[in-house]
Amino acid sequence: MPTRIRLQRKGKKGQPYYHIVVADQRAPRDGKYIDRIGAYDPNQNPAFIEIDRTKALDWMQKGAQPTDTCRAILSYTGVVYRNHLQNGVKKGAFGQEEADRRFDAWLNEKNTKIEGKRSKLASGAEQAHKARLDAEKRKAAEMAAKLSAKLAAAPAEAPAEAPAEGEAPAEAPAE
Repeated sequence: MPTRIRLQRKGKKGQPYYHIVVADQRAPRDGKYIDRIGAYDPNQNPAFIEIDRTKALDWMQKGAQPTDTCRAILSYTGVVYRNHLQNGVKKGAFGQEEADRRFDAWLNEKNTKIEGKRSKLASGAEQAHKARLDAEKRKAAEMAAKLSAKLAAAPAEAPAEAPAEGEAPAEAPAE
């Protein structure tokens, strides 16, 4: 039975959420599957990826072929690299300790990049928020200055004398 590691769509319209599953390649996309090995949510930045690395590696060692998207996800999480290192151990190119050391070094570097991206996004959002507040404060100050100038000019333009209660207002001379 040819098996594939692929995505199974969940979630509502416009907000997809995927399960990463191992399924017979002849089964429908959202149909029956053999094993669920993870989840993928592309709606977040960076995308949320939760995967059971040991199960995914085990299925890859058994010959399950990932789809293009799943291959990218598995590569991002290090499963493809780990499979590559395990194949090197099987062939005798290096030992298991060396493979573990290489994978740990790669994983630390990858986690550093991900945290850098998260902090960059958080600081960018914070700076955008500060910029919006500053623009709003400037606009409020401009409006307050215009209003105070208008109020200061208003008494100078007021009529010289208001008529008393019982009198009729003076009419302007016709020209």
